This record gives sequence, C-alpha cells and structure tokens, in this order.
Amino acid sequence: MKNMLNFKNFSPEELMDILTLAQDMKKDPAKYAHSLEGKKLYTLFEKTSTRTYLSFATGITELGGHYFNQLWEDSNFVLGEPVSEIKYVCRNVDIIMARLVKNETVEKFGKNVTVPFINGCDNSYHPCQILADMLTVLEKFGTINVKFMYIGAKNNVFNSLVEFFAKMKQGTLYGLTPLVNDTACGPDFYEEAKATGHYVELDDSMTMEEAKKYADEMDVIYTDTWVDMEFFNNPEYQAKKEETLRKMMPYQINDEFMKDSKAIVFHDMPMHVGYEISQSVVDKNLDHILDEAENRRHAEKAVMFTLLQ
Repeated sequence: MKNMLNFKNFSPEELMDILTLAQDMKKDPAKYAHSLEGKKLYTLFEKTSTRTYLSFATGITELGGHYFNQLWEDSNFVLGEPVSEIKYVCRNVDIIMARLVKNETVEKFGKNVTVPFINGCDNSYHPCQILADMLTVLEKFGTINVKFMYIGAKNNVFNSLVEFFAKMKQGTLYGLTPLVNDTACGPDFYEEAKATGHYVELDDSMTMEEAKKYADEMDVIYTDTWVDMEFFNNPEYQAKKEETLRKMMPYQINDEFMKDSKAIVFHDMPMHVGYEISQSVVDKNLDHILDEAENRRHAEKAVMFTLLQ
C-alpha cells in the first residue's frame, strides 16, 4: 500500500505515469467511468477549501465511486487521541484524503492508516496542486522540461514544486521567495534540491527589476497568495498581514514586470487580486489559471486510481 504525503516515496517514472494517466482520463473520461466502482473516499477538512473538496468529490464520482465528507470540527478528531479514530475510519472506506493544518498531523495519518492516504494540503506540502500544475504544463508545452519561475512566499506549494523538479530532473525551477512561511521539510531540503541543478534559489533581496531578466527567459511565471486564506480576514492577524503586504507588494506580478516576457502566468487560487497579482495579468491569463484549477480533478483521479491498484 502506498500513500501520497509528498513525492518522497515516488520515483520519477511513477510520477510521470500519474501525469500520463491523468491526460488519458481527461481525454477519454468514459473509458474510466467504472474504474473505481464501489470504492469509497473519505475526505476530511481542517482547512477551508473550494478546489480540493470539489475536485476530489467530482473526481471519485466520475470514476464510479462515492465520497463521504467531514469537517474537522464536526469530527471526533478534535477530542484528542487520533490513532484509534484514523483506524476506525479506515475500516469503513477504501481511501482517505485530508486537508490539514500541520504536517505532523499528516505524518500521523500516514503512519497509522490501513488504506491509501492522500495529503490534500498541509503547511509543508501540496502535492496534488503541483501534479495539476505539471499536467497543465504538459498540455501547453508538450513536456515538463520548461523554465519555471516562482515569485512569492516559501510555502507548501513552493516546497512541492521544489520537490517535483528536483525529483524529476527535468526543467528548472527558479525561486524568488522573500517571505518564508513556517514549514517542516527538514534542514537539507533546499540544499539537496539545489544540488540536482534543477532548482535555482534566487537571492531573496533581488529587486523585481533584477528578477525581470530571469522572467523574460521563462516559460511559466507562478505566484501564490502571501497570506494564508484562514488569516486574511482574521482581525487577530491584522498587524502581521499588514507587515507581510508591505514587504511583498514590490514583488507583485503585474504588466510592468511581464511586458517583455512571453511566459504564461499560473496561480493555484484562490487569488488576492491587487496583491500578489494584478487584475490585468489575471485577465490575460485567466484561461491558463482555470485550466490549472480544473486539472486538479484530473490529476487527483489519476492519483486515486493509482493508489487503489
């Protein structure tokens, strides 16, 4: 049995097989309409969600299975001892996806499940998002061997991008991350990725004028929200939010930054338009961004199918 907590226990060939399968599932959904018939998916949400919930719910349904959704606060996971709860859930379903706050909780699930488990997002990794991103890259460029630039917070999405490029040894990820979020990837994570030659960590004091020289050579420019969604409208986080925005506003993806670049722009959504990305750049790239978001469903269908074989 295999879980997907991140990409650590997947080979490049296995990840490429998932992407190839996702392409086929998207092209010919009827071929797979009964492939997971009778299978039951349990989805658990400690964090808010639109894409993760909808993509997994519609995805398992399109494969002939069923889903059962639960919010963390409505479950007995809030009461304390989680291991027996995890093992109980496993006796009722065939596969679990959880979107959780802390990586340590994800790791606890991974160590105790008796059915396949998928990390739907934690503070350290977001593997399903990156599989959707790479499926979109494959569709638009015919290869994952691309020049890919991320500008924003060093967060879960960024960490999974780093892990993917370092693992696949195709393409190059350039990271400009003046803001560093609290993650749990280990002390050597970035250094080991840099050693592959497929991750280039840009000087985090670099100005956007300097970064533009890189951007003009890219295939894809990627950004993500600077402030986690659960904190953006939280009055208790107001001072930290204002400090973060002051620091990061010079790093907005806007028309001036993109004027000499032929790159397409990705955003994993939801977007804070006017902060990490301007409205005009969104308008020019919305089809790409929506393709990326839709591809969550297709990538996750391929992950579920693969883990249940």
